[in-house]
Amino acid sequence: MDYKLIDMKVFGDERGRLISFEKGNNCPFEVKRSFYIFDTIPGVVRGSHANRNSEFMLIAISGSCKIKVDDGKKQEIVELNTPHQGLYLGKMMWKDMYDFSYNAILLVLTNTMYDEKEYIRDYDEFLKEVNR
Repeated sequence: MDYKLIDMKVFGDERGRLISFEKGNNCPFEVKRSFYIFDTIPGVVRGSHANRNSEFMLIAISGSCKIKVDDGKKQEIVELNTPHQGLYLGKMMWKDMYDFSYNAILLVLTNTMYDEKEYIRDYDEFLKEVNR
């Protein structure tokens, strides 16, 4: 499966902490878009899609959530619950984000600009495409 957890180096002193994202260091790609998910209603599943061209880095900058990752053959569940660890997802990985804690904020970095045409939102279509 094309995913991995990446531990971030935390910089700081008595004033507070800081984490930076750098291509080739702790982020495997050049960031072209970022967004964050917050105020998620309990029981709601976010994501539920795969992307043909996008790679992702997901970081729970506040609270926690679970991510079910699926490459069409195998599924695994990863819990994100610290702001100094990111989940890298490669191309063509189905992702479901769920079980968000109260006040959770999930930061998402990606290597592409938004393009609706590269999204696969039907799981059966994803399985057909990934298993060709």
